[in-house]
Amino acid sequence: MSGAVATSHHLATAAGERALRDGGNAIDAAIAAAAALCVVYPNNVALGGDLVALVRDPNGGIRFVNATGRAPRAQSLASLRARHGDALPDRGVDTVTVPGGVAGWGAMHGLGARLDLADLLEDARLLAEESPVSRSTAAAIVIEREALAADQGCAELFLPGGQPLGAGTPLRQPALARTFAELQRDGIDAFYRGALAARWVGGLRGLGSLIDLDDTREYRPVVTEPLTRRVFGLDLFTAGPNSQGFALLRNVLAVETAGHADPLGKDAAALAAAFRQTNAVRSAWLNDPDVGPHDGHALVDIAAPAGPAVSAPPATGDTVGLVAVSDDGWAVSLVQSVYWAFGACVLEPDSGILFQNRGTSFSLDEGHPAAFGPGRRPPHTLMPVLVERDGQLLYAAATMGGQAQAQIHSHLLLRLLRGASAIEATSAPRWVVGTQDDGDVENSVIIEADVPREVRDALSVGDLRPRIVPPRDEALGHSNLIIAVEGGWDAASDPRSDGSAVVVEATR
Repeated sequence: MSGAVATSHHLATAAGERALRDGGNAIDAAIAAAAALCVVYPNNVALGGDLVALVRDPNGGIRFVNATGRAPRAQSLASLRARHGDALPDRGVDTVTVPGGVAGWGAMHGLGARLDLADLLEDARLLAEESPVSRSTAAAIVIEREALAADQGCAELFLPGGQPLGAGTPLRQPALARTFAELQRDGIDAFYRGALAARWVGGLRGLGSLIDLDDTREYRPVVTEPLTRRVFGLDLFTAGPNSQGFALLRNVLAVETAGHADPLGKDAAALAAAFRQTNAVRSAWLNDPDVGPHDGHALVDIAAPAGPAVSAPPATGDTVGLVAVSDDGWAVSLVQSVYWAFGACVLEPDSGILFQNRGTSFSLDEGHPAAFGPGRRPPHTLMPVLVERDGQLLYAAATMGGQAQAQIHSHLLLRLLRGASAIEATSAPRWVVGTQDDGDVENSVIIEADVPREVRDALSVGDLRPRIVPPRDEALGHSNLIIAVEGGWDAASDPRSDGSAVVVEATR
Protein backbone atom coordinates (compact mmCIF):
# COMPACT_ATOMS: atom_id res chain seq x y z
CA MET A 1 0.00 0.00 0.00
CA SER A 2 1.27 3.49 -0.77
CA GLY A 3 0.84 6.38 1.65
CA ALA A 4 2.81 8.21 4.31
CA VAL A 5 3.71 8.00 8.01
CA ALA A 6 5.21 10.60 10.33
CA THR A 7 6.05 9.90 13.98
CA SER A 8 8.29 11.25 16.72
CA HIS A 9 10.69 8.28 16.68
CA HIS A 10 12.33 6.87 13.56
CA LEU A 11 11.92 3.24 14.67
CA ALA A 12 8.18 3.77 15.05
CA THR A 13 8.01 5.36 11.61
CA ALA A 14 9.77 2.27 10.25
CA ALA A 15 7.14 0.06 11.91
CA GLY A 16 4.35 2.06 10.28
CA GLU A 17 6.12 1.95 6.94
CA ARG A 18 6.39 -1.83 7.14
CA ALA A 19 2.66 -2.08 7.79
CA LEU A 20 1.97 -0.09 4.62
CA ARG A 21 4.41 -2.15 2.56
CA ASP A 22 2.78 -5.35 3.88
CA GLY A 23 -0.55 -4.25 2.42
CA GLY A 24 -1.98 -2.44 5.42
CA ASN A 25 -3.73 0.90 5.37
CA ALA A 26 -3.33 4.04 7.50
CA ILE A 27 -5.00 2.38 10.50
CA ASP A 28 -2.55 -0.52 10.39
CA ALA A 29 0.38 1.86 10.06
CA ALA A 30 -0.81 3.98 12.97
CA ILE A 31 -1.29 1.01 15.31
CA ALA A 32 2.10 -0.51 14.45
CA ALA A 33 3.82 2.84 14.97
CA ALA A 34 1.99 3.56 18.23
CA ALA A 35 2.90 0.14 19.65
CA ALA A 36 6.55 0.67 18.76
CA LEU A 37 6.52 4.07 20.44
CA CYS A 38 5.30 2.45 23.67
CA VAL A 39 8.64 0.62 23.71
CA VAL A 40 11.22 3.09 22.38
CA TYR A 41 9.83 6.32 23.88
CA PRO A 42 8.83 5.38 27.46
CA ASN A 43 9.21 8.92 28.78
CA ASN A 44 6.43 9.91 26.39
CA VAL A 45 4.15 6.90 25.98
CA ALA A 46 3.60 3.39 27.31
CA LEU A 47 1.04 0.59 27.43
CA GLY A 48 -0.23 2.12 30.68
CA GLY A 49 -1.36 5.34 28.97
CA ASP A 50 -4.33 6.76 27.08
CA LEU A 51 -5.12 7.35 23.41
CA VAL A 52 -7.29 9.60 21.28
CA ALA A 53 -7.52 9.39 17.51
CA LEU A 54 -9.39 10.60 14.45
CA VAL A 55 -9.94 8.01 11.73
CA ARG A 56 -11.10 9.11 8.27
CA ASP A 57 -12.49 6.43 5.96
CA PRO A 58 -12.38 6.38 2.14
CA ASN A 59 -15.91 7.81 1.97
CA GLY A 60 -14.92 10.86 4.01
CA GLY A 61 -16.51 9.76 7.28
CA ILE A 62 -14.50 10.74 10.35
CA ARG A 63 -14.73 9.05 13.74
CA PHE A 64 -13.30 10.19 17.06
CA VAL A 65 -11.87 7.37 19.18
CA ASN A 66 -11.78 8.44 22.83
CA ALA A 67 -9.72 5.82 24.64
CA THR A 68 -9.06 7.81 27.79
CA GLY A 69 -9.21 5.88 31.04
CA ARG A 70 -11.43 6.20 34.07
CA ALA A 71 -10.75 6.57 37.77
CA PRO A 72 -11.21 3.51 39.99
CA ARG A 73 -14.79 3.13 41.19
CA ALA A 74 -13.68 2.21 44.70
CA GLN A 75 -11.88 5.54 45.14
CA SER A 76 -13.56 8.64 46.60
CA LEU A 77 -12.96 12.37 46.64
CA ALA A 78 -13.14 12.38 50.44
CA SER A 79 -10.43 9.76 50.85
CA LEU A 80 -8.16 11.53 48.36
CA ARG A 81 -8.61 14.81 50.21
CA ALA A 82 -7.86 13.13 53.52
CA ARG A 83 -4.66 11.70 52.10
CA HIS A 84 -3.45 14.55 49.88
CA GLY A 85 -5.18 17.74 50.99
CA ASP A 86 -6.31 20.23 48.35
CA ALA A 87 -4.62 18.65 45.32
CA LEU A 88 -3.52 15.28 44.04
CA PRO A 89 0.22 14.61 43.94
CA ASP A 90 2.14 14.80 40.69
CA ARG A 91 2.90 11.10 40.65
CA GLY A 92 2.24 7.82 42.41
CA VAL A 93 -0.54 5.21 42.30
CA ASP A 94 -3.32 7.66 43.16
CA THR A 95 -2.68 9.44 39.85
CA VAL A 96 -3.06 6.23 37.80
CA THR A 97 -6.32 5.80 35.89
CA VAL A 98 -7.34 2.73 33.90
CA PRO A 99 -5.14 2.72 30.77
CA GLY A 100 -7.22 3.21 27.64
CA GLY A 101 -4.58 3.11 24.92
CA VAL A 102 -4.53 -0.62 24.23
CA ALA A 103 -8.32 -0.71 23.98
CA GLY A 104 -8.02 2.25 21.62
CA TRP A 105 -5.91 0.17 19.25
CA GLY A 106 -8.64 -2.45 19.27
CA ALA A 107 -11.35 0.12 18.53
CA MET A 108 -9.32 1.58 15.67
CA HIS A 109 -8.57 -1.87 14.27
CA GLY A 110 -12.28 -2.60 14.15
CA LEU A 111 -12.95 0.49 12.03
CA GLY A 112 -11.24 -0.95 8.97
CA ALA A 113 -7.70 -2.28 9.48
CA ARG A 114 -6.50 -4.85 6.97
CA LEU A 115 -3.73 -6.72 8.81
CA ASP A 116 -3.92 -9.00 11.84
CA LEU A 117 -3.31 -7.18 15.11
CA ALA A 118 -0.69 -9.76 16.07
CA ASP A 119 1.38 -8.79 13.03
CA LEU A 120 1.05 -5.09 13.88
CA LEU A 121 2.54 -5.68 17.35
CA GLU A 122 5.56 -7.68 16.17
CA ASP A 123 7.88 -4.70 15.72
CA ALA A 124 7.05 -3.55 19.25
CA ARG A 125 7.74 -7.00 20.69
CA LEU A 126 11.12 -7.20 18.98
CA LEU A 127 12.06 -3.68 20.05
CA ALA A 128 11.15 -4.53 23.64
CA GLU A 129 13.77 -7.25 23.59
CA GLU A 130 16.35 -4.59 22.81
CA SER A 131 16.36 -1.06 21.37
CA PRO A 132 18.68 1.93 21.75
CA VAL A 133 17.86 4.60 24.32
CA SER A 134 16.75 7.72 22.45
CA ARG A 135 18.13 11.20 22.99
CA SER A 136 14.81 12.36 24.46
CA THR A 137 14.51 9.40 26.82
CA ALA A 138 18.10 9.72 28.04
CA ALA A 139 17.62 13.40 28.84
CA ALA A 140 14.34 12.67 30.64
CA ILE A 141 15.93 9.94 32.77
CA VAL A 142 18.47 12.45 34.07
CA ILE A 143 15.81 15.10 34.75
CA GLU A 144 13.43 12.65 36.45
CA ARG A 145 16.09 10.60 38.22
CA GLU A 146 14.69 11.16 41.71
CA ALA A 147 11.13 10.21 40.75
CA LEU A 148 12.32 7.12 38.86
CA ALA A 149 14.52 6.02 41.76
CA ALA A 150 11.50 6.05 44.10
CA ASP A 151 9.86 3.17 42.19
CA GLN A 152 11.46 -0.27 42.10
CA GLY A 153 10.34 -1.10 38.57
CA CYS A 154 11.46 2.25 37.14
CA ALA A 155 14.76 2.21 39.00
CA GLU A 156 15.69 -1.29 37.79
CA LEU A 157 14.93 -0.44 34.16
CA PHE A 158 16.13 3.14 33.77
CA LEU A 159 18.76 3.41 36.55
CA PRO A 160 20.60 0.07 36.52
CA GLY A 161 23.22 0.07 39.24
CA GLY A 162 21.94 3.49 40.23
CA GLN A 163 23.18 5.11 37.01
CA PRO A 164 20.92 6.61 34.30
CA LEU A 165 20.91 4.92 30.92
CA GLY A 166 22.63 7.08 28.32
CA ALA A 167 21.58 7.81 24.75
CA GLY A 168 22.39 4.91 22.44
CA THR A 169 22.83 2.33 25.19
CA PRO A 170 20.68 -0.82 24.99
CA LEU A 171 17.24 -0.68 26.59
CA ARG A 172 16.11 -4.23 27.33
CA GLN A 173 12.53 -4.81 28.50
CA PRO A 174 11.96 -8.60 28.62
CA ALA A 175 8.80 -8.39 30.72
CA LEU A 176 7.29 -5.92 28.26
CA ALA A 177 8.27 -8.18 25.35
CA ARG A 178 6.37 -11.03 27.04
CA THR A 179 3.37 -8.74 27.49
CA PHE A 180 3.34 -7.92 23.79
CA ALA A 181 3.59 -11.63 23.01
CA GLU A 182 0.51 -12.26 25.18
CA LEU A 183 -1.40 -9.52 23.36
CA GLN A 184 -0.40 -11.09 20.05
CA ARG A 185 -1.57 -14.52 21.19
CA ASP A 186 -4.68 -13.63 23.20
CA GLY A 187 -5.78 -10.31 21.70
CA ILE A 188 -6.49 -6.87 23.11
CA ASP A 189 -9.07 -8.25 25.52
CA ALA A 190 -6.31 -9.92 27.53
CA PHE A 191 -5.07 -6.54 28.70
CA TYR A 192 -8.37 -5.88 30.48
CA ARG A 193 -9.96 -9.25 31.23
CA GLY A 194 -7.32 -11.99 31.28
CA ALA A 195 -4.33 -13.26 33.20
CA LEU A 196 -2.30 -10.30 31.98
CA ALA A 197 -4.85 -7.92 33.48
CA ALA A 198 -4.75 -9.81 36.77
CA ARG A 199 -0.97 -9.44 36.93
CA TRP A 200 -0.73 -5.71 36.33
CA VAL A 201 -3.80 -4.90 38.41
CA GLY A 202 -2.41 -7.02 41.23
CA GLY A 203 0.91 -5.22 40.99
CA LEU A 204 -0.76 -1.81 41.22
CA ARG A 205 -2.95 -2.89 44.13
CA GLY A 206 0.15 -4.05 45.95
CA LEU A 207 1.32 -0.43 45.78
CA GLY A 208 -1.99 0.88 47.12
CA SER A 209 -4.00 1.50 43.94
CA LEU A 210 -7.76 0.89 44.12
CA ILE A 211 -8.06 -0.09 40.44
CA ASP A 212 -9.59 -3.56 40.34
CA LEU A 213 -10.56 -6.14 37.75
CA ASP A 214 -14.13 -4.84 37.67
CA ASP A 215 -12.74 -1.47 36.51
CA THR A 216 -10.75 -3.09 33.72
CA ARG A 217 -13.49 -5.55 32.66
CA GLU A 218 -16.00 -2.71 32.33
CA TYR A 219 -13.70 -0.34 30.47
CA ARG A 220 -14.64 0.50 26.87
CA PRO A 221 -13.35 3.27 24.59
CA VAL A 222 -15.98 5.57 23.11
CA VAL A 223 -16.27 6.09 19.34
CA THR A 224 -18.25 9.20 18.40
CA GLU A 225 -18.44 12.09 15.96
CA PRO A 226 -15.54 14.57 16.07
CA LEU A 227 -15.81 18.21 17.03
CA THR A 228 -15.68 20.38 13.90
CA ARG A 229 -15.93 23.97 12.68
CA ARG A 230 -15.27 25.76 9.37
CA VAL A 231 -12.47 28.32 9.66
CA PHE A 232 -10.67 30.17 6.85
CA GLY A 233 -12.71 28.15 4.35
CA LEU A 234 -11.42 24.86 5.80
CA ASP A 235 -13.19 22.20 7.85
CA LEU A 236 -11.23 21.42 11.01
CA PHE A 237 -11.92 18.16 12.85
CA THR A 238 -10.66 17.39 16.32
CA ALA A 239 -11.55 15.73 19.62
CA GLY A 240 -14.43 16.68 21.88
CA PRO A 241 -14.29 16.70 25.71
CA ASN A 242 -12.73 15.35 27.85
CA SER A 243 -10.04 16.39 25.37
CA GLN A 244 -9.09 20.03 24.76
CA GLY A 245 -9.75 19.84 21.00
CA PHE A 246 -12.17 22.75 21.32
CA ALA A 247 -9.18 24.97 22.10
CA LEU A 248 -7.80 24.81 18.55
CA LEU A 249 -11.16 25.80 17.06
CA ARG A 250 -11.50 28.61 19.56
CA ASN A 251 -7.99 29.93 18.86
CA VAL A 252 -8.25 30.08 15.09
CA LEU A 253 -11.83 31.39 15.12
CA ALA A 254 -10.55 34.28 17.24
CA VAL A 255 -7.90 35.05 14.60
CA GLU A 256 -10.40 34.85 11.75
CA THR A 257 -13.00 36.98 13.54
CA ALA A 258 -10.52 39.69 14.54
CA GLY A 259 -8.89 39.75 11.13
CA HIS A 260 -5.33 39.86 12.47
CA ALA A 261 -3.06 40.43 9.48
CA ASP A 262 0.07 38.89 10.97
CA PRO A 263 -0.74 36.76 14.05
CA LEU A 264 2.65 35.03 13.96
CA GLY A 265 4.42 38.39 13.51
CA LYS A 266 3.51 41.91 14.57
CA ASP A 267 0.09 40.77 15.84
CA ALA A 268 1.53 38.03 18.06
CA ALA A 269 0.32 39.73 21.25
CA ALA A 270 -3.27 39.50 20.01
CA LEU A 271 -2.81 35.79 19.32
CA ALA A 272 -1.28 35.37 22.78
CA ALA A 273 -4.37 37.01 24.27
CA ALA A 274 -6.58 34.50 22.44
CA PHE A 275 -4.44 31.65 23.74
CA ARG A 276 -4.76 32.94 27.29
CA GLN A 277 -8.54 33.15 27.05
CA THR A 278 -8.71 29.61 25.72
CA ASN A 279 -6.45 28.38 28.52
CA ALA A 280 -8.77 30.00 31.06
CA VAL A 281 -11.82 28.29 29.55
CA ARG A 282 -10.07 24.93 29.61
CA SER A 283 -8.96 25.30 33.23
CA ALA A 284 -12.41 26.44 34.36
CA TRP A 285 -14.73 24.05 32.51
CA LEU A 286 -13.13 21.12 30.66
CA ASN A 287 -14.20 17.83 32.21
CA ASP A 288 -15.72 14.42 31.55
CA PRO A 289 -18.60 14.86 29.07
CA ASP A 290 -20.55 12.23 31.01
CA VAL A 291 -21.12 14.78 33.78
CA GLY A 292 -21.17 18.12 31.85
CA PRO A 293 -21.74 21.00 32.21
CA HIS A 294 -20.51 22.10 28.72
CA ASP A 295 -20.04 20.08 25.56
CA GLY A 296 -17.31 20.83 23.05
CA HIS A 297 -19.46 23.16 20.94
CA ALA A 298 -20.29 25.25 23.99
CA LEU A 299 -16.63 25.47 24.99
CA VAL A 300 -15.75 26.87 21.56
CA ASP A 301 -18.19 29.75 22.00
CA ILE A 302 -18.45 30.39 25.74
CA ALA A 303 -17.06 33.65 27.15
CA ALA A 304 -13.81 33.27 29.05
CA PRO A 305 -14.19 33.52 32.84
CA ALA A 306 -13.86 37.08 34.13
CA GLY A 307 -11.88 36.27 37.27
CA PRO A 308 -8.34 35.00 37.67
CA ALA A 309 -7.49 31.86 35.75
CA VAL A 310 -7.76 28.62 37.66
CA SER A 311 -4.24 27.54 38.57
CA ALA A 312 -2.96 24.49 36.76
CA PRO A 313 0.13 22.31 37.21
CA PRO A 314 2.88 22.50 34.60
CA ALA A 315 2.00 20.32 31.64
CA THR A 316 4.59 19.98 28.90
CA GLY A 317 2.86 16.71 28.11
CA ASP A 318 5.20 13.79 27.52
CA THR A 319 3.18 12.44 24.67
CA VAL A 320 3.44 11.16 21.12
CA GLY A 321 1.43 12.37 18.17
CA LEU A 322 1.60 10.50 14.88
CA VAL A 323 -0.14 10.66 11.52
CA ALA A 324 -0.64 8.13 8.75
CA VAL A 325 -2.42 8.16 5.39
CA SER A 326 -2.89 5.56 2.69
CA ASP A 327 -3.79 6.04 -0.94
CA ASP A 328 -6.98 3.99 -0.54
CA GLY A 329 -8.47 6.97 1.33
CA TRP A 330 -7.81 6.17 5.00
CA ALA A 331 -6.19 8.78 7.27
CA VAL A 332 -5.35 8.76 10.97
CA SER A 333 -4.26 11.36 13.49
CA LEU A 334 -3.38 9.66 16.78
CA VAL A 335 -2.12 10.98 20.11
CA GLN A 336 -1.06 8.62 22.91
CA SER A 337 0.51 9.52 26.21
CA VAL A 338 1.59 8.87 29.79
CA TYR A 339 1.15 12.63 30.50
CA TRP A 340 4.25 13.78 32.45
CA ALA A 341 7.68 12.28 31.73
CA PHE A 342 7.39 8.56 32.58
CA GLY A 343 3.82 9.22 33.76
CA ALA A 344 3.21 8.25 37.36
CA CYS A 345 6.76 6.79 37.56
CA VAL A 346 5.12 3.49 38.45
CA LEU A 347 6.32 0.46 36.46
CA GLU A 348 4.76 -2.91 37.29
CA PRO A 349 7.72 -5.32 37.04
CA ASP A 350 5.92 -8.57 36.14
CA SER A 351 4.29 -7.05 33.05
CA GLY A 352 6.83 -4.32 32.26
CA ILE A 353 3.97 -1.82 31.98
CA LEU A 354 4.64 1.83 32.84
CA PHE A 355 1.56 3.78 33.96
CA GLN A 356 0.30 7.29 33.27
CA ASN A 357 -0.42 10.01 35.84
CA ARG A 358 -3.51 11.45 34.12
CA GLY A 359 -5.38 11.40 37.41
CA THR A 360 -3.38 14.38 38.62
CA SER A 361 -5.56 16.51 36.33
CA PHE A 362 -8.61 15.89 38.52
CA SER A 363 -9.54 18.69 40.90
CA LEU A 364 -10.05 17.90 44.58
CA ASP A 365 -12.43 20.86 44.85
CA GLU A 366 -15.86 19.22 44.89
CA GLY A 367 -17.39 22.29 43.26
CA HIS A 368 -15.10 22.22 40.20
CA PRO A 369 -16.50 20.66 36.98
CA ALA A 370 -13.42 18.41 36.81
CA ALA A 371 -13.67 17.26 40.42
CA PHE A 372 -12.61 13.68 41.04
CA GLY A 373 -15.40 11.15 40.91
CA PRO A 374 -15.42 7.34 40.80
CA GLY A 375 -15.41 6.15 37.19
CA ARG A 376 -14.87 9.62 35.77
CA ARG A 377 -12.32 10.61 33.10
CA PRO A 378 -9.95 13.50 33.87
CA PRO A 379 -9.45 16.53 31.60
CA HIS A 380 -7.05 15.70 28.77
CA THR A 381 -4.54 17.63 26.70
CA LEU A 382 -4.50 15.11 23.84
CA MET A 383 -6.04 16.30 20.56
CA PRO A 384 -5.79 14.74 17.08
CA VAL A 385 -6.46 16.97 14.05
CA LEU A 386 -7.65 16.36 10.48
CA VAL A 387 -8.35 19.22 8.05
CA GLU A 388 -10.40 19.15 4.84
CA ARG A 389 -10.87 21.55 1.97
CA ASP A 390 -14.02 21.12 -0.13
CA GLY A 391 -14.59 17.65 1.30
CA GLN A 392 -11.08 16.41 0.51
CA LEU A 393 -8.35 15.70 3.04
CA LEU A 394 -5.93 18.63 3.14
CA TYR A 395 -3.69 17.55 6.00
CA ALA A 396 -3.36 15.35 9.07
CA ALA A 397 -1.46 16.66 12.12
CA ALA A 398 -0.61 15.51 15.62
CA THR A 399 1.62 16.92 18.31
CA MET A 400 2.74 16.60 21.88
CA GLY A 401 3.12 19.67 24.08
CA GLY A 402 0.70 19.29 26.98
CA GLN A 403 -1.55 22.27 27.55
CA ALA A 404 0.01 23.99 24.51
CA GLN A 405 -1.05 21.38 21.94
CA ALA A 406 -3.88 23.59 20.66
CA GLN A 407 -1.47 26.50 20.34
CA ILE A 408 1.04 24.41 18.39
CA HIS A 409 -1.73 23.28 16.04
CA SER A 410 -2.70 26.94 15.62
CA HIS A 411 0.88 27.76 14.60
CA LEU A 412 0.85 24.90 12.09
CA LEU A 413 -2.45 25.95 10.54
CA LEU A 414 -1.47 29.61 10.23
CA ARG A 415 1.82 28.68 8.57
CA LEU A 416 0.17 26.25 6.17
CA LEU A 417 -2.34 28.93 5.18
CA ARG A 418 0.67 31.00 4.09
CA GLY A 419 1.97 28.21 1.89
CA ALA A 420 4.52 26.52 4.15
CA SER A 421 5.61 22.99 3.31
CA ALA A 422 5.32 20.24 5.90
CA ILE A 423 8.94 20.58 7.07
CA GLU A 424 8.74 24.38 7.08
CA ALA A 425 5.62 24.30 9.27
CA THR A 426 6.92 21.70 11.75
CA SER A 427 10.41 23.17 12.13
CA ALA A 428 9.56 26.90 12.27
CA PRO A 429 10.35 28.70 15.56
CA ARG A 430 7.44 28.63 18.02
CA TRP A 431 6.16 30.27 21.16
CA VAL A 432 3.38 29.21 23.53
CA VAL A 433 1.51 30.70 26.47
CA GLY A 434 0.85 29.17 29.89
CA THR A 435 2.28 26.68 32.37
CA GLN A 436 4.66 24.48 30.42
CA ASP A 437 7.22 23.91 33.17
CA ASP A 438 7.97 24.56 36.83
CA GLY A 439 7.95 28.27 37.53
CA ASP A 440 5.60 29.14 34.67
CA VAL A 441 2.30 30.94 35.32
CA GLU A 442 -0.75 31.62 33.20
CA ASN A 443 0.81 34.71 31.56
CA SER A 444 4.20 33.09 30.88
CA VAL A 445 5.24 33.06 27.21
CA ILE A 446 7.80 30.41 26.33
CA ILE A 447 9.70 31.63 23.26
CA GLU A 448 12.32 29.81 21.23
CA ALA A 449 15.47 31.89 20.89
CA ASP A 450 15.32 32.13 17.10
CA VAL A 451 11.81 33.60 17.03
CA PRO A 452 12.14 36.89 15.06
CA ARG A 453 12.88 40.02 17.12
CA GLU A 454 9.59 41.62 16.00
CA VAL A 455 7.67 38.73 17.53
CA ARG A 456 9.70 38.70 20.74
CA ASP A 457 9.04 42.43 21.14
CA ALA A 458 5.31 41.93 20.56
CA LEU A 459 5.27 39.22 23.24
CA SER A 460 6.96 41.44 25.83
CA VAL A 461 4.09 43.90 26.31
CA GLY A 462 1.60 44.32 29.16
CA ASP A 463 1.73 41.61 31.80
CA LEU A 464 3.18 38.90 29.53
CA ARG A 465 6.23 37.23 31.05
CA PRO A 466 8.62 36.02 28.31
CA ARG A 467 10.90 33.06 28.96
CA ILE A 468 13.48 32.29 26.27
CA VAL A 469 14.41 28.67 25.56
CA PRO A 470 16.85 27.21 23.01
CA PRO A 471 15.71 26.71 19.42
CA ARG A 472 13.81 23.47 18.75
CA ASP A 473 13.15 22.91 22.45
CA GLU A 474 11.06 19.85 23.39
CA ALA A 475 8.85 22.04 25.59
CA LEU A 476 7.46 23.46 22.34
CA GLY A 477 6.19 20.07 21.26
CA HIS A 478 6.91 17.33 18.71
CA SER A 479 4.58 17.87 15.76
CA ASN A 480 4.05 15.50 12.84
CA LEU A 481 2.35 16.50 9.63
CA ILE A 482 1.21 15.01 6.32
CA ILE A 483 -0.17 17.31 3.61
CA ALA A 484 -2.04 16.17 0.51
CA VAL A 485 -0.26 17.58 -2.54
CA GLU A 486 -0.74 17.04 -6.24
CA GLY A 487 0.23 13.49 -7.03
CA GLY A 488 0.94 12.40 -3.47
CA TRP A 489 1.96 13.47 0.02
CA ASP A 490 4.30 15.93 1.72
CA ALA A 491 5.28 14.56 5.14
CA ALA A 492 7.53 15.82 7.93
CA SER A 493 8.48 15.09 11.52
CA ASP A 494 9.50 17.76 13.99
CA PRO A 495 13.26 18.25 14.50
CA ARG A 496 12.49 18.70 18.22
CA SER A 497 11.93 14.93 18.39
CA ASP A 498 13.80 11.75 17.44
CA GLY A 499 11.33 11.24 14.62
CA SER A 500 11.12 10.80 10.89
CA ALA A 501 8.59 10.84 8.09
CA VAL A 502 8.35 8.60 5.07
CA VAL A 503 6.30 8.61 1.88
CA VAL A 504 5.72 5.08 0.58
CA GLU A 505 5.41 4.96 -3.18
CA ALA A 506 3.23 2.42 -4.95
CA THR A 507 5.11 -0.58 -6.30
CA ARG A 508 5.06 -0.52 -10.09
